[in-house]
Formats: sequence, structure tokens, C-alpha cells
Amino acid sequence: MLKHTTGNLKRRLSTISNSNTLRLKALQVPKEKVECVVIGAGVVGVAVARELSLKGKEVLVLDSAPTFGTSTSSRNSQVIHAGIYYPPNSLKALFCVRGRNLLYSYCSKHGIPHKQTGKLIVATRSSEIPNLYHLMNRAAQNGVDGLRMLEGFEAMKMEPQLQCLKALFSPVSGIIDVHSLMLSLMGEAESHRTTFCYNSTVIAGHLEGNHLHLHVMGSNRLENWDEKFEVHPELILIPKLVVNSAGLSALPLARRFNGLPSNIIPPAYYARGCYFTLSNTSIPPFRHLIYPIPEDGGLGVHVTLDLDGQVKFGPDVDWIDGVDDISSFLDKYDYSVSANRSEIFYPEIRKYYPNLKDGSLELGYAGIRPKISGPGQSPVDFVIQGEEAHGVPGLVNLFGIESPGLTSSMAIAEYVANLN
Repeated sequence: MLKHTTGNLKRRLSTISNSNTLRLKALQVPKEKVECVVIGAGVVGVAVARELSLKGKEVLVLDSAPTFGTSTSSRNSQVIHAGIYYPPNSLKALFCVRGRNLLYSYCSKHGIPHKQTGKLIVATRSSEIPNLYHLMNRAAQNGVDGLRMLEGFEAMKMEPQLQCLKALFSPVSGIIDVHSLMLSLMGEAESHRTTFCYNSTVIAGHLEGNHLHLHVMGSNRLENWDEKFEVHPELILIPKLVVNSAGLSALPLARRFNGLPSNIIPPAYYARGCYFTLSNTSIPPFRHLIYPIPEDGGLGVHVTLDLDGQVKFGPDVDWIDGVDDISSFLDKYDYSVSANRSEIFYPEIRKYYPNLKDGSLELGYAGIRPKISGPGQSPVDFVIQGEEAHGVPGLVNLFGIESPGLTSSMAIAEYVANLN
């Protein structure tokens, strides 16, 4: 069990993550039995590891990056969502509402920086007003409390720089320091027998004796791998429970699990979202989050606030082609933000913030959404697959964990831990 092999296992993982010359044939690959493996050290993976460890499980978390939370978890709006947008009884709706309550409680108890700022979803054209009422009705079905429909003058009294005809006010929306949250969750997990190992990539798996065997190798060995040639793992882990929480690489990895039915793996789509920050202002123009009516693939170019009051605009939706598996495993996506993209942002922002001055947007950052619905398609719910879905004992796949994944993280963790 992991309790007896943790030291040895960490040495093995350290060896493979630093070795450039190790070449092992399949029969020579060392094998280790472990209790639970969580693949991916983003906010959801970390929350799952904590929840499993609090239930007495010994957990090993593997991530191909040098540290935790380097991908989607550090490239988002850091917003705590209320639960407004999602179909009633969907996993997104249920987990968002439950997760929001868990997050606020956890942040208050553990001193995680956060702020319940409130949010205004605004209609800037008369044709958008029915969408506001639709969102309000949907939110009520989801159990979101405190929503108020405001006339334009009421919303603009709250936010003098805002221009709109009507607005839906959500008082329970907020922002959070995701890095501090992950550090706290990790600390609790580590104090309950969770081990985090970085620079360690799960490249595949196979079913053997009713157990999924995970193929692990050092991330640096994948840097120059041409996928035309076979690569052998440097370590095989044999867990009782595997949680595939690999985010952007969850789907490509699942396709490399030999024995997992391919027809249960949804297609992968990737939507990059860019952010710009507001410069040349000493006083932030907004105190609340400001969201337009949702668009295809996202929630529109909205106003988010840092905990220090800095204003950010984004993300937009830029559909990108899928990348090869290895680039996905190593998070080799293009996260650059082109200055020319501001030409798209200015007119979108000025729909609700007409006083935005030319030249006041500075390059920010970009993130990529791990989506399972493509351009022009209806949004798809989170997909959480246990044995009943795919027939593989001890495997839980988390697919399409985009927004509201951060808000839902602790609720997802509860759900996954209760599956086993």
C-alpha cells in the first residue's frame, strides 16, 4: 500500500522526472501498488485529493507540470458563480450552487482572500431583455437566492459608468484568490496522507486483472517525442481508484486507456479566451462584476475585478484546433495574447461601458476552456463517469470541467469521493 511505499515511490517518480537517458522495455518497468491516484493538480484535482484523504484514503496526485495549478486553474476570471446560467438539475447547476456555499464557508473558515462583490448581468438592447427574464427564472429553479431585476436607471445608479436598459443583480456572486485556495486545500490533503508529485506525466493505461494500470514517465522525456515512435513508461502504477482530473488533457488521456470503450469518450473542443486589463485609471470604474448576455461558447466579454481592485475584461471566445496528445499532456498551448485582439474588445465593452477610452486596454493573459461542445452547438453538462458508465472498476473520468469548474470544485470533490 502507499503507506509502506511512499518514500520509495517518491524516489522512483523523482528519478523518472529527472532522467533523460532511462530506456526500459515493458517487462522491465517497475510496478507499484497504490490506493488512489488523482491525475491533475488543478483546483478540482486538489479538491478531490483533499476530500478523498479526509475520508481516510491514501492519495497520490500526479501532474506533468513543475507545480500545481499551472493551466486552467490559473488562467480564468477567479469568479465565484451563483448558479444562474445552467439548466435545472444539471450537474453544473447542482454543483455550482452547492460549491458556492462550500467555497464561501471554506474561505471564511480558513482565511482565504475573497469578496462577495455581487454581479450585474446587463441588457444593452431591448432584444436582450427577454434573455434576462429567462436567466432569472432559470436561476430561481436552481435555488439561487436574492436575485433582483433592475431597471436601467437603478443599475446605473449602482454603477454610474454603466449603460444598460435592464440588469439582473446577483448579490451572491464574488471573486476569490484561487492560488491561496489551492495552497490551503493542498495543505489539508498533505496532512492527511496525500502526496503530490510533479513533472510526472501519465501517458496511457491498460486494463489488467480488472485494474487500470497507469503508464507514467518523466515530463522532460516527452519534450522531443515524435509520436510516430513507441515510447515505454518508466513506472506502472496499479491503483484501486483513479480520478482522471487532467483538465485539458483528460480526453486525450482517456483515449489512451486501453480497454476503455471509445464510444463513451466525448469529442474534445478547445476555446481560448483572452483577457485585457484596464490601464490609465487610479479609481476602478466598477465595484461589481458586469456581465453581458451570454454568447456562443462563453459568458461574453465581462468585467471582473481582482481583489486589489484592478479591472479586467474578458474572456472572448477563440476556437482553436486540437493539438496532439503530447502537447496536450505538457500544456503546450498557445497562451499568447495579440494586441490586435483589442480591436474586438473595444466595441464589445463599449456596449455597456461607453466611456472606455482608446488605448486604455493593456495585454493581459489567456486561458483555454476544456470543452466537449463545439462552435454553434448547445452547451454540454459536466461529464463525470464512474464504473456504471464505462465498466472499468475504480476509474472516474472528469470531462468538460470548464466554467463553473472553480466554483463547483469542492462539490465535485464531494461527489467523486462518495462514488467510492
